[in-house]
Amino acid sequence: MTFSTLVVGSLPALRASLEADFLGEVGGADTVIVPTAAAFTGAAQGAIEVAQALEGLSLRMEGLMVTDRQSAREPHFVLRASEADLVILSDGSVLHARTVWRDSPFGDSLRTARRLVAVGSVATVIGEVMIDPRGGAPTTALGWRPGLTMCVEASDEQLERTRSLLREDQLLAVIGPSGVLGHDGEHWKVLAADVTVTRGHEVVDL
Repeated sequence: MTFSTLVVGSLPALRASLEADFLGEVGGADTVIVPTAAAFTGAAQGAIEVAQALEGLSLRMEGLMVTDRQSAREPHFVLRASEADLVILSDGSVLHARTVWRDSPFGDSLRTARRLVAVGSVATVIGEVMIDPRGGAPTTALGWRPGLTMCVEASDEQLERTRSLLREDQLLAVIGPSGVLGHDGEHWKVLAADVTVTRGHEVVDL
């Protein structure tokens, strides 16, 4: 897989991306699922949903129940995320995920993961600027993958507000359910077309 980081709009897009870009390179990959963001459905259910979506693929999967600041300091979880071939961040509450991962040993292990995949709305956390889902305002993200602000689809009014509040030179990628973005360590690229990139209010190519 050329891209060390993938952002996918949904679990079906996750499966398709891994089948296309990853499994041919590493069969039986050691994969950890991180359901921190699944604050509303519960971490166990969040991990199960990801595992079910990937059922039948040549992955050895384990869920890491990192749900709070205390578990984000647990050495076993930190080591597993550091050593895994693939780390998958499940969809859910981006605000909860940011709180748990920020300035924590586990967050550091996610930042330096060999291959990181963010599913759905949680993608907004990994850039430098995060879009608050409660109203679309930009706020501080974790800064793991700079160069692009990301969010999932929202109402036209909310996206208009988001673009108005971002700097004029700031790129915003709105990711649809089948959208996929890749980061090679330096640059972002659209890998599946259900992604709209704008600078200000103008649609641009990434």
